This record gives sequence, C-alpha cells and structure tokens, in this order.
Amino acid sequence: MTTVGFLYPGYSAEDDYPLLESLIGAGVRLPLVHTDMGEDAHRVDALLEMGAIHRLTQGLEELKRYDVDAVVWACTSASFIYGRRGASQQAEELAQAAGVPASSTSFAFAHALEALGVRSVSIGATYPEDVAGYFVRFLEDSGVRVAQVSGRGIITAAEVGTLSREQVLHLAKANDHEDAEAVLLPDTALHTAGWLDELEEAVGKPVLTANQVTVWEGLRLAGDTAPREGLGRLFRQATLLSPER
Repeated sequence: MTTVGFLYPGYSAEDDYPLLESLIGAGVRLPLVHTDMGEDAHRVDALLEMGAIHRLTQGLEELKRYDVDAVVWACTSASFIYGRRGASQQAEELAQAAGVPASSTSFAFAHALEALGVRSVSIGATYPEDVAGYFVRFLEDSGVRVAQVSGRGIITAAEVGTLSREQVLHLAKANDHEDAEAVLLPDTALHTAGWLDELEEAVGKPVLTANQVTVWEGLRLAGDTAPREGLGRLFRQATLLSPER
C-alpha cells in the first residue's frame, strides 16, 4: 500500500483527493488534513502567512497516524509566493518535520513539466494578476518559458471552489496559446479531478491541474510510478524522475 499525505489549506476542492484515490484504484491511499489558512485571500501577505511552516507542521501529527510514505503541501500560491529558493526551504523543513520526503504543488508543476519534456506553457490562473506573476517567475526560474498568462482575479479559494465544469473547461481553452506545449491551471482550490482527460481533449495538448500534479508528485516521491488511465497524459506518459528530485 502506497500512502501519500496531503496538507490542504482550508476548504474548497479537497473532494478532488478522494475522487483521485478512487480513480487510481487499489493499492493507494491519499489521506488529507486541513491546515489553518488564516485569511482566505489570494494576496501576497496572506499567502506568506498561509504557507508559514508552523501552520503546515500543525497538521503533521494527524497525517503521521496514516504511516505516510510522503507528504505534499497541496497549495500552489502559498509555495511559489516565496520564490523558488524559499519554496525549496519550505519543502525541506516540511520533510524534516515529517520524517519522509516532502514537496509542494509548485514543485509538482515543475517536475511534471520536466517529466513530460514540456518547455513552454500558458497559464490560466484564478488568482489576481500580481499573484499569478509570482508563479510565472517560479516557472521561469525552473527553466520553463511562459508564453501567456492571465489572472481571473478571484480573491478567495472558497469562490474558486464553486467554479463549474463548464467554467473550468472555458478557463483552459481560453488560455491556450500556439507557442505553449501545455496549459496549466495552478489553483488547488479549483475542482478538476473529474475532467482531466476531457480538459486535454478540449485543448488538444496536456492540461496540468494543481490537484492532479500534487497527487502525481506525492506518488512519485513515494516511488509509485505506475502508468494510469483517466488522469491525463501526465499519469499515462510521463518520463520517470527519481524520487530524490
């Protein structure tokens, strides 16, 4: 049994995780613990506080009851907001506290793009444009070219979690770009797990979503790299990366 634990800020699209567990099938458990997010706001000061290591480690004791093989901070904005170096420190401190490999959704995106051999992307962000700009810089520091980015300007994760299938499909299609090899939807507050193959069919290229790459990253860290159907090209075709990455 592979068990990956997730630290998830607040309440919005956490139901993607049991859905992903059911889609992956037997042999995998994906327990999730909610962290205290403080203020629910896609704003720089609020995100810096949301991702503070003391908030993350508060949820570890509950996760440890599941005997997890890896832990992932299931939040993009409150990891990339620190920059690549700060996000790396955040993950290292989380791993030390957890006693198992750890990562975050921001690094999950970077590793997923590397595994797929994607070097140029477009981004359909739910965040305000200034916050989306931090994600652009994180990706560029990871060697990824951003051909286009737009921010929808939604302040709270709670509101993002209400977006419908049709709105998510539109977000992906509206943010495609001819120079992008993949489209990224970076908010873990956004429901996407039930529509991963549909999103890629609609756009005609890989669409990487936050909860999708977060689970993929956790499984990768735990050493479970079996190909799986129904979860997008990432789970079907990604080149193996060592768990040490």
